[in-house]
Amino acid sequence: MPTIEIDGKKMSFEGKKTILQVANDNGIEIPQYCYHPGLSIVASCRICLVEVESPDPKDPTKMVKLPKLTPSCQTPAADGQKVYSKSPKARANQQAVMEFLLINHPLDCPVCDQAGECYLQDYSYKYGRAQSRFEEDKAKNPKKDVGEHILLYSDRCIMCTRCVRFTREVTGTNELAVFGRGHKEEIDVFPGRPVNNPLASNVIDLCPVGALLDKDFLFTQRVWFLKSVPSVSPFTSGGENIYIHHNEGRIYRIKPRYNKDVNKWWIADETRYGFNFVHAADRLTKVEKLQYGSSTETTWEKALAAADEELRNAVKTAGPGSLACVISPFDGSEEIFLQVKYARSIDPQCWLVINPVKTVGEDQVFKNPQTGAVTFTLKAEKAPNKKGAENTIAHFGGNTCTVAELADKIKAKKLTSAIVSTDMLPTGDEENYAKVINSITTVVRLGSRKGAGYEKAVVSLPVATWAEKDGIYENFEGRKQAFVRAIAPLEAARAAGDIFYDLLGFTDGYSAAKARGLMAAAGLLGYADIEVPAGEVKVEEMQFETL
Repeated sequence: MPTIEIDGKKMSFEGKKTILQVANDNGIEIPQYCYHPGLSIVASCRICLVEVESPDPKDPTKMVKLPKLTPSCQTPAADGQKVYSKSPKARANQQAVMEFLLINHPLDCPVCDQAGECYLQDYSYKYGRAQSRFEEDKAKNPKKDVGEHILLYSDRCIMCTRCVRFTREVTGTNELAVFGRGHKEEIDVFPGRPVNNPLASNVIDLCPVGALLDKDFLFTQRVWFLKSVPSVSPFTSGGENIYIHHNEGRIYRIKPRYNKDVNKWWIADETRYGFNFVHAADRLTKVEKLQYGSSTETTWEKALAAADEELRNAVKTAGPGSLACVISPFDGSEEIFLQVKYARSIDPQCWLVINPVKTVGEDQVFKNPQTGAVTFTLKAEKAPNKKGAENTIAHFGGNTCTVAELADKIKAKKLTSAIVSTDMLPTGDEENYAKVINSITTVVRLGSRKGAGYEKAVVSLPVATWAEKDGIYENFEGRKQAFVRAIAPLEAARAAGDIFYDLLGFTDGYSAAKARGLMAAAGLLGYADIEVPAGEVKVEEMQFETL
């Protein structure tokens, strides 16, 4: 295995890598702006220049130093190399680059949203000069609206071209480009072509300074107050890995989390901006018993007892096969397992039904126009755990049906009761779905908002959203991914798994881990050993390359 020495530290590497990649892999900081592992290498920012010594091909016992500084992002790592990123020559270059970049950069740190996660800010402290020698007036450019969610502050731009390369190489939409030459060079959009592709806001994450900013997040929160929790997107069946950034019980933004097998470094805008339903004004916050159109707030203990009694009496009256267990593909696999287990404990012949899944068009596949490689796939199926629901139903077996078939059974008076777990977001056919659920005589409803079955429910139980609980989602290809709670459930709301755990008679307190243990004991394998992502960290402590 080849070995390289960087700043006196020896390390091994495999395959074809650049010096910068080897340094990044081993936690050695070499300053970098234009480099990104998901984009082509252009070596334009010049701050990663290093001194390199290599073994003399004629006499391997001797070292030959390259006559000039070389860009570490572009120079292949080779066995026996010695690299110096902190030598006087390399440090002088870093200072010079920082001085050039700051010539026209405004002193906006106190009001810039990038402050606290800005590498221009950090590198200015680490590698810049203590004082500026620039005495002329700085160039000033107005901010520009370049997309539905994106603002461009041109005077902060350092021309790293990450955003340009993203629209060329990842989305293939080419909205952003470099205009002008020399000191008049700037990033801009073509007339009438804003950055509004489905992955557009990834350019905000890519910008290493504060040139491209998120309109939705602008001036709402300082990043050093935010806490970051790893999670999984609940908005499509793709299973995009994300970070939830929150403070004091409120989500402020969603950021991509790298996963080479799922979403790489990117997320779709529908994932990034879809979280507002968590804080919707119409969230259900009370445990209610409903009768004749009126509701009465009650306690969890009384509500669960009433729910259990109503369902058992309904099945006792109508007979086996009269209960429907309506499953939400937005619930975690553990919750679905407990729901079916509880329903079957009341009626072993109950019907298992999955809520309709919203589908928008067809899968949208993005490819690099130059290589043809797939860079991202936006799934048309807008539910995170349909595959998990299907697997759970297949494990239990027995009676299953669709919502349309459920309607026929209700009309034939073969089905009179249901325990319904509703979706966090609208189903594929909300109107017809509501008609079916509302036509059931006895309904115990779990939901985060009002909707299908609420007015008809004998008991309404407020449930936590995906950001307020732990669980596992299985994406379209069957990949199981765990997510953890980011914020506390709203008021009286509880995780659906917690509710079914109590209804099943367990008294030791619910956790997703305990539910996975029950799944394993029942023969549902592959859940108990799922890797759970690390918990909460402060955003300011995260590495720039992971944001």
